[in-house]
Amino acid sequence: MTKTVVELSKLTRSFTQGGVTIDVLKGVDLTIMPGEIVALLGPSGSGKSTMLQAVGLLEGGFGGEITICGRSAEKSDGDARTALRREHLGFVYQFHHLLPDFDARENVVLPQLVAGVPRKDAETRADELLSALGLAQRLDHRPSQLSGGEQQRVAVARALANKPELVLADEPTGNLDEATSDRVLDEFLRLVRGQGSSALIATHNERLAAKMDRIVRLHDGLLEQG
Repeated sequence: MTKTVVELSKLTRSFTQGGVTIDVLKGVDLTIMPGEIVALLGPSGSGKSTMLQAVGLLEGGFGGEITICGRSAEKSDGDARTALRREHLGFVYQFHHLLPDFDARENVVLPQLVAGVPRKDAETRADELLSALGLAQRLDHRPSQLSGGEQQRVAVARALANKPELVLADEPTGNLDEATSDRVLDEFLRLVRGQGSSALIATHNERLAAKMDRIVRLHDGLLEQG
């Protein structure tokens, strides 16, 4: 039987502001299979980022169950959750969050070194990814020397560097113009599919979502399939 990459069961998240409780997630159920690319659609403020933070094990305060590659996050302590993130997950954010004092290659090498990959192998992997993304001539450029689209390509390479089973992307092209957005997303999807990873990609753009395998919609704290 094929193991799922992600299983969410009755996922909830509430926030209290000014004495008022706001229920952002009200019992979300979702299963993602190996190699599946899922678009998470919803308008700004619908809770897409909150849901990705839950799946990414980036903060606590969530109710329900989260299972990553067969391992229960609820039954894992802090160190085990960190290991889950490091071993199975990759992240692409709307803002690239590159390290400004390191060049493109180094930004992709560093997460591999953290995972225990030898530097030479990490540099080879970084060069392969960045070249596949059209950045072969920009390997030694720092983020300040790159355009917005180039910076986001580096962020994509960084997310894929350790060949995660699941890539989480939060509006990964939200700050790019339409033409650049299309190019970056197409390159991203091609690489994700090429290495057999799954992805959950949050967006409010129906046209971009249509490029993915399946669409789920976050509405009033619940997921609607299709």
